[in-house]
Amino acid sequence: MAEDRVQKVRGLLDAVRAEGRTALTAPEGKVIADAYGIAVPGEELAKDADEAVAFAARFDGPVVMKIVSPDILHKTDAGGVIVGVEGGEDVRAAFHKIIENARAYAPQARIEGVQVQELLPQGQEVIVGAVTDPTFGKVVAFGLGGVLVEVLKDVTFRLAPVDADEAESMLDSIRAAEILRGVRGRQPVHRAALAEQIRRVSELVTDFPEIAEVDLNPVIATAQSAVAADIRVILAEGTPKKRRTYGREEILVSMRRLMEPRSIAVIGASNEAGKIGNSVMRNLIDGGFSGEIHPVNPKSDDILGRKAYKTVTDVPGDVDVAVFAIPAKFVASALKEVGRKGIPNAVLIPSGFAETGEHEMQDEIVSIAEEHGVRLLGPNIYGYYATWQDLCATFCTPYDVKGGVALTSQSGGIGMAILGFARTTRTGVSAIVGLGNKSDIDEDDLLTWFGEDPHTECIAMHLEDLKDGRAFFDAARATVPKKPVVVLKAGRTAAGAKAAGSHTGALAGDDAVYDDILRQAGVIRAPGLNDMLEYARALPVLPTPQGDNIVIITGAGGSGVLLSDAVTDSGLSLMEIPDDLDASFREFIPPFGAAGNPVDITGGEPPSTYEATIRLGLEDPRIHALVLGYWHTIVTPPMVFAELTARVVAEFRERGIEKPVVASLAGDTEVEEACAYLYERGVVAYPYTTEKPVQVLGAKYRWARAAGLLT
Repeated sequence: MAEDRVQKVRGLLDAVRAEGRTALTAPEGKVIADAYGIAVPGEELAKDADEAVAFAARFDGPVVMKIVSPDILHKTDAGGVIVGVEGGEDVRAAFHKIIENARAYAPQARIEGVQVQELLPQGQEVIVGAVTDPTFGKVVAFGLGGVLVEVLKDVTFRLAPVDADEAESMLDSIRAAEILRGVRGRQPVHRAALAEQIRRVSELVTDFPEIAEVDLNPVIATAQSAVAADIRVILAEGTPKKRRTYGREEILVSMRRLMEPRSIAVIGASNEAGKIGNSVMRNLIDGGFSGEIHPVNPKSDDILGRKAYKTVTDVPGDVDVAVFAIPAKFVASALKEVGRKGIPNAVLIPSGFAETGEHEMQDEIVSIAEEHGVRLLGPNIYGYYATWQDLCATFCTPYDVKGGVALTSQSGGIGMAILGFARTTRTGVSAIVGLGNKSDIDEDDLLTWFGEDPHTECIAMHLEDLKDGRAFFDAARATVPKKPVVVLKAGRTAAGAKAAGSHTGALAGDDAVYDDILRQAGVIRAPGLNDMLEYARALPVLPTPQGDNIVIITGAGGSGVLLSDAVTDSGLSLMEIPDDLDASFREFIPPFGAAGNPVDITGGEPPSTYEATIRLGLEDPRIHALVLGYWHTIVTPPMVFAELTARVVAEFRERGIEKPVVASLAGDTEVEEACAYLYERGVVAYPYTTEKPVQVLGAKYRWARAAGLLT
């Protein structure tokens, strides 16, 4: 049966192509809908007014009449749609009016007739569609439909194909989701029927990559059904160029030699201070890299006390990585030598390729690399760091604080911001990698590697685009259950909407699609650079929450209100304190304090009150996370608060009770030292802000849910 429907649709699409068309007519759309079980109303194609009257009589009640022309894509604009026509005389008049309007709108248009369609009952109008995104490929869309679809733009996207559960999740992902559940006495829509329309459209575009866009708009959703009043199908005008792909094991083999090399050659190594080749050599040597370092320079015999070679082919033994520190115009010839030597990885620091318009030069090196089986990192990068290997293959400042955070950036400037943040906060990193032009190695390669790397606990990536969004999606989906992935996606444009031929295509702006599909992959999207870095720093520190109940304990009522707002803004849940727990908290706070949630112990309380309430929050199994608000007083100075909090948290962790604890400290400059002390001991703390500690807690919750660790 599935094969029969594919053959039927294939024959139809081939016939449309043979006519030189990309847009299907409504009757052709119905053939596809029927083949894929997409619910549409009954309809007939009338060639003349008499047929229109006869067909309308078959339907019980009024009908909708629409122009059918391969040359008129937007029927409403042409005056080619009349709704609610009933009775032979009105049907006849409507037929002639539609033909007249169409000929006035497009005199040269081919007119095949008028579609006479069963009028659907009133219901909620929604849109179901699919579009071919340049980054992610086939994407399905769902949102509010009808004439307001492009005004409200309340639409959500998923990578196709989707299963029934993913399709139903889309119904809850639009801002107006409550409408679908039934409001002001209206019945809820038939969720399963609506989700099935989404699933079948996703199946259709997956089976036929040449379908560029599909529109079901509007779909009339009622308590009994979900039926598409109109279907529009548009074919792609060309075939996209296929990108070379690598299997998971191929990626891991080459990435292991890149990130854990035993031998490195520096092409363009130099004795001259100020040269990139000199800086790379110094960083490799001074950084303590224990493997072999081979300088390559045809004009030198010795560089920084190491034997230099005329060409990379002269280097003895196997080499894992060739770092290029030569001008762009010499890269191609040197890369051929790297290929002949059998070196699996080339790190291309030089600029002057696609980023300056030299696309042919970049295409040439990609072709050479593919011919010889060399993976390329770059060009136009600052290099990379692998701290656990004591490897600093870059011309920038070294960094050697080992830890669990892997950081990547497409931009050199952002890379240096990452480095400065890491140094200021003493963030331990497993790697910092520049990606530059991404001529070959990109985020999905690095995700695949870092997902398996035992030294990496969290991955944070700055990107401006993705070469292969589907490969990234797959890599992220495989990595997220094991460790968090944080992404800062730059560029919130809507370029994808410019050349759209359907409502769905017009709504599929770049950022809207990125936002939903990154969420579908389980990725945590950071709104800004500092947020990305703070999430990456905090997530390995915070234990995974075991439930949704969050309690705020604060010494200042104002902070408590702001912290409550931050909890709500981050999509988290304040616990409703049961009576017995409320009574327990009241035992430790003064009469003029306030239990409930937040628990306000007031600012004049001694350290013992802070300690007692924090202990209670950690002890009670119904509480899953604590948000602490501290107010600087002489009664409980900042470092006293920090020391007691860290001590209590450590005590409970030794007992096997691990809960996320974040803190906001308000006060004089002493709170900065207190926050650093807490952070180093597993309590994520920030001075002068109530939002940031809760935002990182929210990021931890989002990852836990995406990883399936928290329902």
